[in-house]
Amino acid sequence: MRDLVFVHGRSQQGKDSKALKAEWIANWAGGLKKSGLSVPLPDERIHFPYYGDTLDQLVAGKSPEEAARIVVRGGAPEGGGELSAEEKAFIEAVLLESIGRFEADAEGAVQRALPPGAIVEKGVLNWGWVQAILVVLDKHVPGASSASVALATRDVFQYLTNDVIRGVIDAGTASAMLADPGAVLVSHSLGTVVAYNVLRLNARQKGWKVPLFVTLGSPLAVSVIKQKLAGIKPIGFPADVAAWFNAMDERDVVSLYPLDGKNFPLTPAIDNKTDVRNDTSNNHGISGYLGDKEVARRIYDAVTAP
Repeated sequence: MRDLVFVHGRSQQGKDSKALKAEWIANWAGGLKKSGLSVPLPDERIHFPYYGDTLDQLVAGKSPEEAARIVVRGGAPEGGGELSAEEKAFIEAVLLESIGRFEADAEGAVQRALPPGAIVEKGVLNWGWVQAILVVLDKHVPGASSASVALATRDVFQYLTNDVIRGVIDAGTASAMLADPGAVLVSHSLGTVVAYNVLRLNARQKGWKVPLFVTLGSPLAVSVIKQKLAGIKPIGFPADVAAWFNAMDERDVVSLYPLDGKNFPLTPAIDNKTDVRNDTSNNHGISGYLGDKEVARRIYDAVTAP
């Protein structure tokens, strides 16, 4: 029997991490029930490194000492901070790439979404242009909340470009990992970026053995995210990870592409499941992924394997 580590995504600040962990376990239990199974591990063998408040406070400009530690509970979130031109451009690139799934000419579609007669130059520094991007995205994916996609993208940018933020979050996540016999690692949304980066930088050095790495609703294949990751370390399959399983709902505009040979080519290849029906409001919520019968069973099989 292996331990299990859950790595959460964004917008978890201000929450009770014990309750959040219980919610993830309950979602997994719901998926297992579809196969007539139940959670095979006691609570103490399921680890939930919580960085929600830490990320929120560091993005707002707090020092690591002032930010909530990645512990069972964190402090109240504060503030947001102004976006830099580089950060805004990063967000714009992700949103335009999201639109590109539906529109052959993404920039043209944005121009057409502008108010009649409006003369607005493209570029994320122009708020009218940004508003038009969000209008186009919401038109194609009703209920997806393109604004929430932009916020998720902002957190990914901060993690990938701010060494202090990344170092604090990586250290907290790494503290939940185990050496032999290892742990199954399940991640969601921004957490997939964190988990992938932590694994590729630490697994071999620290002797971690990961029988299965699971990514759910992952934005890893988005072009600018891959570029930033490659700037930290060349993209590669994490050492000492036996298998990688990626699951997505094709309607999920955070996980634009499967992690396949075209979009995220690695050796060995990542096993992709692209037919998840995530019926949360934006097709991205963790309950819609852990509640999937096959996703839940894959995690169970890896945890219970001899």
